[in-house]
Amino acid sequence: MKLKCLLRWPRTLFARLALILVVGLAVTQALTLWLTVTERDQAMTKVMMGYIEREVTSSVALLDHLPAAERAQWLPRLARRTYTFSLDAGIAGSPPDAELSERVAQSISEGIGTRYPLSVNAVPGEPERLQVHLRLSDGTPLTIDYRPVPGDPLSRWLPAVLALQLVVLAACCWLAVRLATRPLSRLARAADTLGPDLQAERLPEEGPDEVVLAAKAFNAMQDRIKMYMTERLQILAAISHDLQTPITRMRLRVDLIDDEVLSTRLGQDLREMEAMVKEGITYARTMHGASEVPCRIDPGALLQSIVFDYVDAGMDVSLEGSFPASLVTRPVALRRIVGNLVDNALKFGGAAELVVEVSPDQTVTLSVLDRGPGIPEASLDAVFEPFYRLEGSRNRNTGGTGLGLAIARQLALSMDAVLTLRNRTGGGLEATLSIKAS
Repeated sequence: MKLKCLLRWPRTLFARLALILVVGLAVTQALTLWLTVTERDQAMTKVMMGYIEREVTSSVALLDHLPAAERAQWLPRLARRTYTFSLDAGIAGSPPDAELSERVAQSISEGIGTRYPLSVNAVPGEPERLQVHLRLSDGTPLTIDYRPVPGDPLSRWLPAVLALQLVVLAACCWLAVRLATRPLSRLARAADTLGPDLQAERLPEEGPDEVVLAAKAFNAMQDRIKMYMTERLQILAAISHDLQTPITRMRLRVDLIDDEVLSTRLGQDLREMEAMVKEGITYARTMHGASEVPCRIDPGALLQSIVFDYVDAGMDVSLEGSFPASLVTRPVALRRIVGNLVDNALKFGGAAELVVEVSPDQTVTLSVLDRGPGIPEASLDAVFEPFYRLEGSRNRNTGGTGLGLAIARQLALSMDAVLTLRNRTGGGLEATLSIKAS
């Protein structure tokens, strides 16, 4: 499980591309270093084999031509870092098995083996050491003691240079991925801010061809959506306006009906029709027609005026809490939201309690509390859908039109606020409106 967490694939496109490029460059850099070192070692070994072949051949020829009494004096002069000469039979042993020792033995044999028959063996107890045994022309034994030396170590500055190169490449990858993914982030923000008012910021049509094409397509999409929504609002407005005339004629004709019971029922139906038409057009406007300009208000004074209106009408509505000195919002939309929430609390709970709180991050939270029957947990989100009602009755006195909370949610979105519902402990409902103070 821990390994799975460590190997979890990043979620963002920026992190994925950066990880792929950086890991790929690091692996490539390591492979390049390995190939370079291997090729250098092979080249140096090849040069060293040729050097040993020439040097040893010359040294053996020189010792063979020197008088026997002078040969011992020349041994230190002919010695090298990897091999020495001795005028004795040396140490017996098994044939060499190390790769480098075999190559050295082969080079010496190719250089002097045809004139001076020789034998090669590894020195027992040594990891890689060999001796070449031969006899000079006068029969004097000669032993070449060879101790292989590993290839030259890396320069001290090479790892630092490679690390610096990797850092530069990683920075370049980060910049390239950042430039490549920035238009996507901008597009995501623009799409996320495309709210009910359809006033999202237009994307700049600049940059690479693919980015320009995506920006143009997104801007054109915004224009088409705005046009379609405007046409829908115009259609709804026209229908609402045209329905007013026949509804008015029907109300006049209802007044002429002698049957009082029938007249009352028909009048109630006509009033419901008129209310539904008005609320329908209101909902359509709140979805994208946020024409109200935000302004700075005194939220305490606004809420107190709303509560005083209900109290003057004999309703049980109270207000408590701390208020910010000022708040930038849409006051008409805020008044409509609070009114809808208070009306619901009075309808189902008989009383409404308004509580205002200001969090440390300056978020203003307005809660409308009641002690009504509440809402089933499964329907807390569904009640914000238009025309959704919990009860099966179509009676407007008990069920309403199902647009009140939908209108409140759309108005909250237009204010960049959040409207939520939750059931209270002990019964009742709490509707919370959270507004970012600015």
